[in-house]
Amino acid sequence: MKHNILPLIASLLCTLSIIAQDNVIDEIIWVVGDEAILKSEVEEERMRSQYEGQSIPGDPYCFLPEQMAVQKLYLHQAELDSIYANEGTVKFQVDYRMNYIESQIGSKEKMEEYFRKPMAEIREEMATSIRNMMIVQQMQQKLVEHIKGTPAEIQRYYNSLPQDSLPMIPAQVEVQIVSFEPQVPIEEINRIKTRLREFTERVNSGDADFSMLARLYSEDTESARRGGELGFMGKGQLVPPFADALFSMTVPGKVSRIIETEYGYHIIQLIERKGERANCRHILLRPRVSTADKEKAILVLDSLSNLIRKDSMSFEEAVARYSQDKNTAMNAGLMNNEQAGSTKFEYQQLPSEIAKQIYSMQIGDISKPFVMIDETKNKEIVAIVKLKNRTDSHRANLVDDYQVIKDMYEAHESNLFLQKWIAKKQSETYIWIEPHWQGCDFQYPGWLKKK
Repeated sequence: MKHNILPLIASLLCTLSIIAQDNVIDEIIWVVGDEAILKSEVEEERMRSQYEGQSIPGDPYCFLPEQMAVQKLYLHQAELDSIYANEGTVKFQVDYRMNYIESQIGSKEKMEEYFRKPMAEIREEMATSIRNMMIVQQMQQKLVEHIKGTPAEIQRYYNSLPQDSLPMIPAQVEVQIVSFEPQVPIEEINRIKTRLREFTERVNSGDADFSMLARLYSEDTESARRGGELGFMGKGQLVPPFADALFSMTVPGKVSRIIETEYGYHIIQLIERKGERANCRHILLRPRVSTADKEKAILVLDSLSNLIRKDSMSFEEAVARYSQDKNTAMNAGLMNNEQAGSTKFEYQQLPSEIAKQIYSMQIGDISKPFVMIDETKNKEIVAIVKLKNRTDSHRANLVDDYQVIKDMYEAHESNLFLQKWIAKKQSETYIWIEPHWQGCDFQYPGWLKKK
């Protein structure tokens, strides 16, 4: 960091003040290198954390400025190493968080009143915060990328741990699935399209506001609360038919033709285009499957499960021939736990309908057909499942949980390395803390240097 302006900063620390919008005197409370941390910045971060539901351990006026100081150490190193954030990802995260905070506070006007700033300034500050966070994460990953545990190191680490400190691994299962989506009658599809055309006519005639209709009728419950508004998104963030329709629109306020996607049928109203990003409202309606059609699908899968039990067909063959679940069809029906990055699920990680079936089954058993909601499409489907494997609850060990122990070792070593890195940077960097802000039990003790 630059040091040629440090005497100037030091001479100003006791006198520099900034009059904030609410006429409360702001002040510099920390200096790290040639970067200052303001009291107002800490307060704004505390407010943002509150509305984003992020818990702050301990005293926020100790924890937050220290975290900001650590961040400045990483950001300085990232600048030297030419590490930057992906601006497309930054914009997406800003849109998502701004929409969430607005939904919690109630309106853009209330956001401006609460933060005492115009929306443009709130957005820019949030973009800076998210950008810095992403850069810090990349910098940390670069610093510890060399830490890879060898089998011998992981064995020694495992042996050094008290057995009662090892984590309990809950019962886990591997599940195969054949899912079948009952066919929707053409009459139901026509009913949905007629309803959407009526909405379009009401908007075009001025009889109704699109956002009001979205709040009342859209089955995308998340966006319906915002009047159907999705926020600025790029083409790659939307399913192709929806994206193609939206990005072919050029006139704000215009309502699109009816669009069919895997989620149902939509109409779209363009709000604004900014280059390769667009903001819009939409109304989603989903066709309903009749009881009779669900019963037909249940009979089909019941016959299929009987063939599998009689060894007339393997479960894998049934998946290849009949399953309509594109996420598992190419993997012999084996469900993938994206949260854990494996095919193993804890019971609570499974859709509730599948967990109920699996809980009392034995390895190799095949369930009876059941109706469930496909969570990605929010549609009713009929399915059968097979319990491929089950591991009972146990304390982590090297035989069954090598990857868990390996991750623990690498996380431990990475944490130690970063602690040493921060301590070294503290010793090399000019640090000043306003005396009233020094009485904290800091996570990293090197901020207050011994005289």
